Amino acid sequence: MARNSKMPELNFDYWLDKAIKWGQATTLESQKDVCFHLPQLQEFLHQIYETLKCMDSIAAIQQFPLIGQLLGRLCWNPFVIGNDASQKALMWCLCCLYSSEPQNPVELKANSWIRSLLCHLLSSSKWESNEVETSTFISTLGYTSADYYCQLVKNVVGLLVTELKGNQFNGLNIQGRVSASRVNAMSLFCLPLITLPDLSLLLETLLLYHGGPSKEVLSSEFLEAVNDAFLKKKISLPESAVFSLWLRHLPSLEKATLHLLDQLFSLQLCSLEEVACIIKDSLLPQAASHPAIFRAVNEIFKNALLETDGTPEVMTIIQVFTQLFLQAHQNENKQHKCPLKAYFAYHHQPLVTALLRCPFEVPTAHWSQHLKHISDMLKVLAEDTNISSPTELFEIWFLVARFGEWLDIAAEQLLKAAVEPDALLWLLAFYYCPQNENQQRAQTMVEAQAVYSRLMMLFSRTVLSVKDLEAAVHDIIDVKQCCNQQLITHLLTNFLLFSSGGHMIAQEFIHCITETTDTSKEVRSLLIRTAYRIKRRGDKTQRTAKLLNELLQEVTLMV
Repeated sequence: MARNSKMPELNFDYWLDKAIKWGQATTLESQKDVCFHLPQLQEFLHQIYETLKCMDSIAAIQQFPLIGQLLGRLCWNPFVIGNDASQKALMWCLCCLYSSEPQNPVELKANSWIRSLLCHLLSSSKWESNEVETSTFISTLGYTSADYYCQLVKNVVGLLVTELKGNQFNGLNIQGRVSASRVNAMSLFCLPLITLPDLSLLLETLLLYHGGPSKEVLSSEFLEAVNDAFLKKKISLPESAVFSLWLRHLPSLEKATLHLLDQLFSLQLCSLEEVACIIKDSLLPQAASHPAIFRAVNEIFKNALLETDGTPEVMTIIQVFTQLFLQAHQNENKQHKCPLKAYFAYHHQPLVTALLRCPFEVPTAHWSQHLKHISDMLKVLAEDTNISSPTELFEIWFLVARFGEWLDIAAEQLLKAAVEPDALLWLLAFYYCPQNENQQRAQTMVEAQAVYSRLMMLFSRTVLSVKDLEAAVHDIIDVKQCCNQQLITHLLTNFLLFSSGGHMIAQEFIHCITETTDTSKEVRSLLIRTAYRIKRRGDKTQRTAKLLNELLQEVTLMV
């Protein structure tokens, strides 16, 4: 075998011959010989490591063509790997031989072989079932297998973490920054072991490690595997590590967002508290405090909304997410907080400022005035002749829709407070009918004003029948226009909840309109949002709260 002229002390022939003679140390003679030569073997392995860490994997194999055979034999000798220092030295050498960017089938096969060896070195269950000699060796040391392997993993993790942090460990002086290929090899080393609890510190250190601005140093397979394990709750990571993962690997962020949507869609949610709990548990609202993550999640939500034709479930999820994001941003350390305009930089800032105000931070008596202010600004924007594309109009609509709680309050104020209705009705008309092709929004306004006027005439009546309410809207709404139907349903539902006469016929009328207009999902989402809002503001009207629960139970059966 060709020797490295710079490292004449690396006697590969001698140690390969020893490894072949030792085999798996099944005889007493070979076991004694391993123990006798172990200190020299450890020194030899450290010398190999010092040499390999300065070379790439291809050059190392070319320089030392038999190194794979040597390391492979040593890895299967229980009296070699039973020693902590030998075990760690073997792992380091294997990591150095790993090709971070394999170019051919040979390198791919070598990588697979190295991964299997690393997995073998740390897999206690595999050893306990197949390596009787190893278990015997461990027992002679006075350890149980579980204790031994647990401590071994902790030691290896500690060594890797220390190197990443640039300190000294066991006499190995790590000079300067760890190379990109080495960090990449470390991440690949973790692949078969990601769910081991003792590996969590190394996962965190790798995710928070930044070797340079040029390109990602961690392997995409590692990032994907960590993200999958986190989403399936197989591992626990600190928030900072999760945020770093999503910042450095967009596919993982996309998968996390879609996973959240799938999770919410698959459940029959009965309250916004439950929705909020699941969304908050995903860590996405907290992560969105970073503007790049916010914009990426925002785009996914937009696409989800477009692909589902604006279903109320998606819209409700987006609205709750926005509320939680604002709470997380408010709680963010002021020193590291980005101004809110960084998240909505391309929108009309006065409108953004008005929408961002939490309704419960505004006195109830000022709600109508605040909503009129929002409506007036929005009307100027929506009717601006410079807005030339549907995309621009959609962006304005989506901004308003994110803060849907103000829209729900607008519908409530129309029926509960003494307000001038035109501005609030226009706000709702824009939400349900953002595009004004063929004067569609204008027609929606006319019908909404007519229905609103009739509802207000009935509002003070304590005795009502379903026929009275049906007559109030009969021949007014154009059922061919979906947006008209949704807006009127919104007004009718609020009328049933907040008028004395409406309480008496609420269940019967809700059953009627959801069956005839197929609006059960819209009504259910509206009821859930209203129940959440009333509970948050501490409304004392027990009658309304009880009615909401009864209606929710009934509508849920129809969905």
